[in-house]
Amino acid sequence: MWVVGRGLSTHEEAGAEVTHTAKQVKQLDRVIIRFAGDSGDGMQLTGDRFTQETAAFGNDLVTLPNFPAEIRAPQGTLPGVSSFQVHFADHDILTAGDAPDVLVAMNPAALRANLGDLPKGATIIVDTHDFTARNLTKAGYSENPLDGDTLAEYALHTVDLTGMTVEAVKEFGLSRKDASRAKNMFALGLLSWMYGRPTESTHAFLAKRFAKVPDIRDANIAAFKAGWNFGETTETFIVRYEIKPAPMAPGTYRNITGNLALSYGLIAGGVQSGLSVFLGSYPITPASDILHELSKHKGFGVTTFQAEDEIAGVGAAIGASFAGQLGVTSTSGPGVALKSEAVGLAVMTELPLIVVDVQRGGPSTGLPTKTEQADLLQAMFGRNGEAPVPIVAPQSPGDCFDAAVEAVRIAITYRTPVMILSDGYLANGSEPWRIPILDELPAIDPHFATEKNYGSGDGAEFWPYLRDDATLARPWAIPGTPGLEHRIGGLEKGDGHGNISYDPANHDFMVRTRQAKVDRIADSLPPLEVDDPDGEAKVLVLGWGSTYGPIGAGVRRVRKAGYRVAQAHLRHLNPFPNDLGDILRRYDKVLVPEMNLGQLSLLLRGKYLVDVVGYNEVRGLPLKAAVLADVIGGLVAEAEGIEVDLTTKESSDD
Repeated sequence: MWVVGRGLSTHEEAGAEVTHTAKQVKQLDRVIIRFAGDSGDGMQLTGDRFTQETAAFGNDLVTLPNFPAEIRAPQGTLPGVSSFQVHFADHDILTAGDAPDVLVAMNPAALRANLGDLPKGATIIVDTHDFTARNLTKAGYSENPLDGDTLAEYALHTVDLTGMTVEAVKEFGLSRKDASRAKNMFALGLLSWMYGRPTESTHAFLAKRFAKVPDIRDANIAAFKAGWNFGETTETFIVRYEIKPAPMAPGTYRNITGNLALSYGLIAGGVQSGLSVFLGSYPITPASDILHELSKHKGFGVTTFQAEDEIAGVGAAIGASFAGQLGVTSTSGPGVALKSEAVGLAVMTELPLIVVDVQRGGPSTGLPTKTEQADLLQAMFGRNGEAPVPIVAPQSPGDCFDAAVEAVRIAITYRTPVMILSDGYLANGSEPWRIPILDELPAIDPHFATEKNYGSGDGAEFWPYLRDDATLARPWAIPGTPGLEHRIGGLEKGDGHGNISYDPANHDFMVRTRQAKVDRIADSLPPLEVDDPDGEAKVLVLGWGSTYGPIGAGVRRVRKAGYRVAQAHLRHLNPFPNDLGDILRRYDKVLVPEMNLGQLSLLLRGKYLVDVVGYNEVRGLPLKAAVLADVIGGLVAEAEGIEVDLTTKESSDD
């Protein structure tokens, strides 16, 4: 039990008298919390557990994990800081939040690295244990920021989390080093008390995770309980916050990350098409979790192959497609570059193939654990020759499921490789996801060729490049089907019969036909949804991929301030929806925010001759809603010839 009223790090032996402080309960509509510490402090685990508790409670939430690329970055340094931000609310939210309301900092480097993101008045909870002269120097501090009035504009709480953790778990006989590792569970217990999170799931998680090491299991559970009890008894934290569950459509929900949702979408695509899924992959951040997850689902007919390199991975996937399976390969931008020749082979052979690109900061090795949207032009044009590939981009972690199912539909229906452009923010971030009902998923018919399709009688043949009138897709024949023997490969095909052809006119025709097949996909797409409440807006904000949340939050702020703005978001980037050109021309100004230097803007200007306005950042972090609101407000002022005042834009809706 912890004593109250004698300082933050004071404790007593079990059985001592405890003073209980009357606690206030304050209602909030949302909170943004960031856990930050050394990359070995377990901040990702802490954030994930807090997120799971929050999901179980029923809040809407969005998360933003942020961690170094190094397996073990230099301890106590700014490059070694790892953080996990969770934004949760009693209403629908779209982003992980621009700035945290609460920062939990486990060392000086964590405080210094994150302090610039905090608004005035934010709460800071600091573990004082590691604020030694050596650690302060490594973090770039000449003096202890906890002394004096350096942090006077924040609500600062200095707590010896490590010391109290070691004391709380001493009965388990752990070394001091091992005992101190449970400090993240102490912090989790404290924050779980502060925000009324259910704790049963964390107890169950710890019991299962450390089942084979009872002392570690019991120490972590004890540390978690000690943190909760400290919050309950200390005079330092006299306010407990309550954020009610968010209203959601009826259904069964779970918290899900983008990589997990994408994996489930690929499995669902296999089930809906009746095909076995084959993943040929090579581990690469931030896509490796797709390989890890799919390897668990052999019961759904999934085969995973960890190849020796990126090229072997995609080659194996193409071979699986040739054999009548759903071939998939997963990677990030550097891997797409290596796979490009093989993707061109899939274009030429016209075989279904899913290429998952979980984009990250570049070029080269770049920022492996940070997010970016800079692979769009590579997905469009990053192959030799005219090799068009459809592109699908999810907009949120949960939407990765639907994007994967859609990519499978296109690949199988049109006999083409399809690129899925996810990114690090979607891959590692999470949100509540309503588990779909099976009947809601589209049926996908591979429509394998079973008969000869050219000529009649004894002269009948199977021609592998005769095409469906509606889709321009060629027939897909499983090798070994009697009478349907055929040859495919990377050399140009003769129209219909598919034999090798060097004829110039045939090559021109086949190039145009392959492009027309991809263009034909647009006929199967629904009209682009435009959110323009009264139809009077003069400014349209158009985005793609993970910018959906920040754009939507920025648009909400501008509308709350009383101004008109429309929003649309692209899932299909090649081909574009048929009505996109008409939509763009309806607005005086079109803003395109991207985490690149203007790649979608370039494509839109070239295709539709519309002078779109780009807003571009490549910081390795998601765009900020407040910044976008200011940019949108400026365009509204220009388009409507009015003064725009967004001082009322502070909103709990983003």
